[in-house]
Order: sequence, then C-alpha cells, then structure tokens
Amino acid sequence: MMIDPTRPTAPRAGRSPVLSPLGPLVAAALAVAPAAGQAAEDGAAAVELAPMTVTARRAEEGAKDVPFGLSVTTGEEIETRRLQTIEDVLRATPGVSVNSSGGPNLYNVSIRGVGALYQMSMDDASVVLNIDGTALTPHYAGLGTLDIERVEVLKGPQGTLFGGNGAAGAINVTTRRPTRELEGYLRGEYGQDNQHLTEGAVGGPLTENLSGRVALRYSGSDLWVDNLNTGDPLSKPTDLAFRGSLLWEDFDGTRVFATAERQQVKELTNLLVLMPYRDPPVNDLTPGLFDDNEKTMERYALEIAHDVRDMRLTSTTSIARADFTGLVAYDRLIQQAMGRGGEYWIVDTSEETVLAQDVRLSSLPDAPLFWVAGINLHHGDRSYDTPRNTYGTGSAVERDFTTRRYAVYGEATVPVAPDWKLTAGLRQAWEEKTYDAVYRGGGMATPDARRLDDAYTTGRVGLSWAVTPETTLHVLASRGYDPGGFSDYSNQPADSVPYKAAVNRSIEAGFKTLSADGRFELAGAVFFNDVKNNHLLSYDPSTYVTNAINADTRSQGAEIDGTWRLGNGLTLAAGLTFIDARIRTDLIGLGAGDVHSGNDVPDVPRWAGRFSVGWVRDLPVRLGSLPQPALNLRADYTHVGARSADPQNSFDLGAYDEIDLHLGVMSGGGELYLWGDNLLDETRDLYGYFSAPSTAYGAPARGRTVGVGFAWQF
Repeated sequence: MMIDPTRPTAPRAGRSPVLSPLGPLVAAALAVAPAAGQAAEDGAAAVELAPMTVTARRAEEGAKDVPFGLSVTTGEEIETRRLQTIEDVLRATPGVSVNSSGGPNLYNVSIRGVGALYQMSMDDASVVLNIDGTALTPHYAGLGTLDIERVEVLKGPQGTLFGGNGAAGAINVTTRRPTRELEGYLRGEYGQDNQHLTEGAVGGPLTENLSGRVALRYSGSDLWVDNLNTGDPLSKPTDLAFRGSLLWEDFDGTRVFATAERQQVKELTNLLVLMPYRDPPVNDLTPGLFDDNEKTMERYALEIAHDVRDMRLTSTTSIARADFTGLVAYDRLIQQAMGRGGEYWIVDTSEETVLAQDVRLSSLPDAPLFWVAGINLHHGDRSYDTPRNTYGTGSAVERDFTTRRYAVYGEATVPVAPDWKLTAGLRQAWEEKTYDAVYRGGGMATPDARRLDDAYTTGRVGLSWAVTPETTLHVLASRGYDPGGFSDYSNQPADSVPYKAAVNRSIEAGFKTLSADGRFELAGAVFFNDVKNNHLLSYDPSTYVTNAINADTRSQGAEIDGTWRLGNGLTLAAGLTFIDARIRTDLIGLGAGDVHSGNDVPDVPRWAGRFSVGWVRDLPVRLGSLPQPALNLRADYTHVGARSADPQNSFDLGAYDEIDLHLGVMSGGGELYLWGDNLLDETRDLYGYFSAPSTAYGAPARGRTVGVGFAWQF
C-alpha cells in the first residue's frame, strides 16, 4: 500500500487522527512542519503516527492488516493534484489502466492487466466501483471527487465481498461525513483553456443527535480539441455536482447516515481524432454537434449501523440513476482517410436505475479477529438506444436490459498460530439477465428477446505471517468472476448472442511494513492472473457490425510502493509496477483484424511508476497580522510505458512522462497557490484504434496548462 504525500494543512475540527481526510501523512507533515510562529528546527520532534484505517473489506481495519494489495489516495491529495473525477484518480494509480474510448459514458478499467479486451457494454466490467457501500459499474467513474475522504483501489479479485464484475479488483470511495464541529472549506481555481472551478462544503451539528453536511462544485473548461471549421474549441464542457448528507447518532451504538447526490455534465464528447494528431488537435465537424450531450448521475443511500455486544450490524439501502444522451462522431478527416465522404455520427441514449440492499454483520474496529458476513440484493434496469444517425434512414435500435442478482457472502481473518493468520472468504451468487430489443430499418421492426441465468461462486484463501511487529508477509489465492451478458452495440439479432462469463484465477504473494513511528512504509507484491473467456467486442469499422467474442488472457508482474516521512516537512513517495499481460487465444477472421495468441493485452503498459515529493517549510517573512506563512510544495512525476492500442496489436500508444506541480503559500486556514499540469507538454493517448488498412484514430489528453487557486478551511 502506498499513501501519498498530501497538502499539509491544519486538521479540520472534530476529526480523529485516524479517519481525518488529512490522513496520517498530513499528520506527519504537521509533526515536522513548524506551526505558526514556531522555529523550523522544532518541527523535527519525534511523533508517533496513527496507522490509516480503511474499509476495503466492508468493515474498519488497519490498512496494514488488509491481506492483499491496496493503494489509498486521500482527499487532500485529490484536491492538491487536481484529480477532479474518479477516472483521474485511477489514471494516477500505478497498475491501473483506463480506456475511455466510450467517452463520458463508458470506462474500461483494468487492474494488474485484468480487464475486458474490448468492453461489451456498460454492464461489462472487471472492476467494481463502490461508493459509501453502493456497488456500481465503472461507467460511474465520471463522477466527480467532490468532498471525498479517500479512494481505495483494491487489487486482485474482490468477488467475495463485492460480487460479480470484481475479477480484477474494486474501487472503494468514501465521502466525508458530517461531524459534531462546525467546519468547511472553499476553493476556487482558474487556468489556461478557461479551466475554472468553484467548490465548497460546510457541515456541523444541527441538533443534539443530528449533524449535516452539504457540498457543491461547479467546474468547466474549453475542450482541448478544436473545430477545424471555426478554430474554436469543439465544445465547452461544464460539470455541476451536489451532495447533501445527514448523520444521526444516539451515542449508544446506533448511527443513521443518509446521502443524496447529483451530478450533471454537459457537452462532454466521445473524442475520435485522426492520428497523427495535428497541433493543436482538431476535428472537422459541423459546429455545435455536441451541444446536447448530457449525462446526469444521481445516488440516494441510507446506511443504518448498530453496535451490539462484539459486533456491528449494518444495513445499506441505495438507489442510483444515470441518464445519458451522447452524439458519437467520425469527422471528415477520419472518413476521408477510410475512403468515405462526409462526417458520420450517431446518437446514443441510455437510462439506468439500480436498486441495492446489503445487510451484514461484522467485527468491531481493533477486534483481534476480523470477520464480516452478509446478504446482498441487486436489481438493475437499463436501456441503451440508438435513435438517430447521420443519414436519417429511419434505422434505429431500442435495447432494454435487466439484471437481478442475489448473494450471500462471508470472510474472516483468524489466528491459527503465533504470528500466523488465515484468511478465508466465500460468496455464492445467483443472477438473471434479460434482453429485449427492437431493430428498425427499411420500414420494418424486428423484435428480439433473450434470457441468461447463472449461479457462481467466488472466494479467496490466504495466509499472513507477522515476521516482526512492523512487517507482514502474505500469500493469497482468489477466484474472480465477470458474469456473461448482452452487448450494448448489437445492430441485428445475430449480434445479441450472449457472451460467456469470464473467470480469473489469481495468486498473489507480498509484504507490508510500517515502522513503529509510522514514518516509513513499504509494500510490494508479485501476482499471476489466469483469465478464461475474457470479453472482446469485435467491431468491423467498415460495416459498423459488432460481435461478442471470448478469449483467454493471463497477466503476471510485480509492484512496489513506499512512503518516507523524513522530517523537517519533507515527504517522499514512489511506486513502480511491471505487468506482462498476454492474450492466449487465436481469433481469426474478425472484422477489425486477426488476434493471435501471444499478443499484448491492450492499454496495459509493461512499466509504470511515479515519484512524489512534498515539502512544507516556514517562510522567513510576515504577512501583516496573519499567522506565520509557510511554503507548500508538491511535485509529481509519472511515467507510463508504451502499450498496445488494440487486441490485434496494430500499433502502440507511445510512452510518456508527466510532471505536475503545486506551489502554494499557506497562512492560517488559507492557501494561495499556483498549479501546473503536464509541464513537459507530452502527448498522452487516452486510447487508440486501428481501421485497416492504414487509418488510426484515438484521443489525446490535455496538454500543458497552468493556473492559480485559492483554498480556505474553517
């Protein structure tokens, strides 16, 4: 596990040192960074830091005690590094890859080289996204990181506690909860490309037993791809997000936590840009095509927890909704390169409602024996329609999907000998999926209806050995499962034949060490994943026809992460990941080209890593009557190696190095800062696709930008 250096500021009132969003690293910085009016040398006094608490296994425990690979990004790091969406957090985590070729509605996430070769649908995922106990698919990865406590990336199969679609891992997001003290913050930023952000939150007691918190964010920018016809940005996306929460406590072991949140994103685009990119990158499209693109996400949740004797009973009820309208366009440059004329576009619309209920019993924090057991119900209804296209021929597709999933699960970590612990977990799930569609074209309507039933078991077993009080070794074997389903992109009944479930058999061996004073931590692991029937959507760019294909893959590699809090306000963190991910099946005759056994799994770099430095230091000046000012510096270097663009290994996306910088002056609860993203101005590909015989297209990420910001905590 690596917990990265975050912005060191005064802790918010009412937060414990363990669960504070500032985290132990900020506590370390505060321990070594001088307080207002204090000499810098005094900041080096030895202070023992509390270990971080996480909920990676649906109950509170120390991060060092979690018997598998885990990366944690704190809320303060998210703010300092300007990671404005969950997707941004994932792209900043070594060992995690994201392909966003589906634009703002589809994110293919892989961990340790495990993920769909080409995503079949919004419901096809190898990674579960869990927000405050609500399990969602990664197409919610576009959610903003408004008022987030921390994001935990759980590596390796997580089907035991999070169910199907967790064959690669899980993303566990914890939002900030109300406290018994009045507290809040304001933040504003402005930078190049009209990047702007205004954000704030306030919370505190409402009655003797009730606390509340509200958070709001409005942000936007000019898209970094221009319209060739006008020279203006292709669109100007905006993002409005809100969350409100209430926490009721009777101080006798009962807590009720209610959350309502909503986010609306407008004018986001599914970028398809001809390679090699121009400078600046452009699309040749009719102006205003993306004006009506919109995605709205909502989540409402009620968590009731009660401590009784030596256990905790937790019930989480949630409803999540996502509505999407998006135009996907192949511009004239791409069309001409493929020997066609004019632009081509289609409009996709989607509506989804997910109802979930989870009831579980678990051990209490700091209990000598960790255990959790529960039942889970999941009901999802979704549509994915293509009502319009460029040519106005009357062809359209209406698709409706339902998912009903029921499961029982349990996991425990128990001592079996001095310094040895056994971890065992098991989940049994039953699932039913249905598909109903109507294909319209040529004045005719062709219906299609199918059903898929499945029952599957996931689980894991492992041993941990406390070599010393500071160092633990672990070995873990897991079984993950990605259920079968139906493609979102079928254009005829023959395309809707269901794809098979994928099964991942995984082995991991690793270590975690945390020094007695909490200033140094290091974690590493080696891993092997064998995936049967991985998912591959075969797409023929000449006919736009799709087929669902299954292929075997395997991945193996190693990772290491560490953090060192040296004192005098200086913190270093680094991580390095090596992954060798290969396709193990020959697939001949696909529309997009043949896939051969031994090909690289797309989007997975062999090498990826990063290095971060954070430094807080008193400044030898005064700012009028304000408290002693301090310099706050954070620099992040990221390397992502070359990776294949597609399963055919048609071409590679280039390696890149990125440097991001935060330089601020803090005084009291305020900070004025400069920020710089991608200071090397290197081209970073979000994805790539090859259309035979010679046309490649993809999407570049934003180039170098700089700006200013102000933050105030109270």
